[in-house]
Amino acid sequence: MLRLAGARLLSDRDHPVVRAVLAADPVASCMVSARVEVAGLDPWRLGGELWAADYRGARGGRLPGLCFSGPNLIPLRGNAAALRSFADRALRKQRVCSSLVGPAEQVLGLWDELAGEWGPAREVRDDQPLMAMDAQPAVGPDPLVRPVRPDELERYLPAAIAMFIEEVGVDPRAGDGGVSYRARVAELISSGRAFARFENGEVVFKAEIGAMSRSVGQIQGVWVRPDRRGHGLGTSGTAAVVSRLVNGLGRTASLYVNSFNSPALAAYRRIGFSQVGRYATVLF
Repeated sequence: MLRLAGARLLSDRDHPVVRAVLAADPVASCMVSARVEVAGLDPWRLGGELWAADYRGARGGRLPGLCFSGPNLIPLRGNAAALRSFADRALRKQRVCSSLVGPAEQVLGLWDELAGEWGPAREVRDDQPLMAMDAQPAVGPDPLVRPVRPDELERYLPAAIAMFIEEVGVDPRAGDGGVSYRARVAELISSGRAFARFENGEVVFKAEIGAMSRSVGQIQGVWVRPDRRGHGLGTSGTAAVVSRLVNGLGRTASLYVNSFNSPALAAYRRIGFSQVGRYATVLF
């Protein structure tokens, strides 16, 4: 383990204690677990760094503070002192993450430490119910929702872009003309984690499994074409993705949603989701 200012960088020899922390809350840690299970803790393979707030705790088999720093900054565990150490480490270099996301207590506490240097945020979403289910959906899955084929990328991409703009508030093509976003969408399709219902060659419903660990799949990017909303496509389409996760892949299905999005919350509850935690997101 290398000592860094404000936090300590974990390495592959710390894998057992990290694995225990991630397993303690598999739904909340899905985004990080999915990376660690494939890449280990080496920053180059992981696409980011895992920080510990207490070196002695790690050596003793405990990890009271854990944070992933990569495309997103994800604090998974830590009290006020741990969050201060993560903030100190983050502020030692230029911000590269596009958002701060994870369990609400840690995200909002870390943002309190970072806001003076990184603020103002474009948006702070401080109440996002984290939901999960591991049973057959209570709503019938849409039989026309299926995995998107690689040759359908050009037809799927406009819907993915529309969803991103609507949900995040920025165009994912900004900066590089959409090269990186297109590659990300193509990766989701090639790995069988992008789902859609096509009508007359156009996407009317879409959703993706954005992160998938050995035990949990996190659904993201649920979207219905505006002229088809209000007809149950979002509910039955999401149920189809849940069925794929639970019955086809043996995972718990999870997602998080803004608390003010009452229609989405009602739909997810009809499907069978229940709240298991609370997320927060700070968008830059």
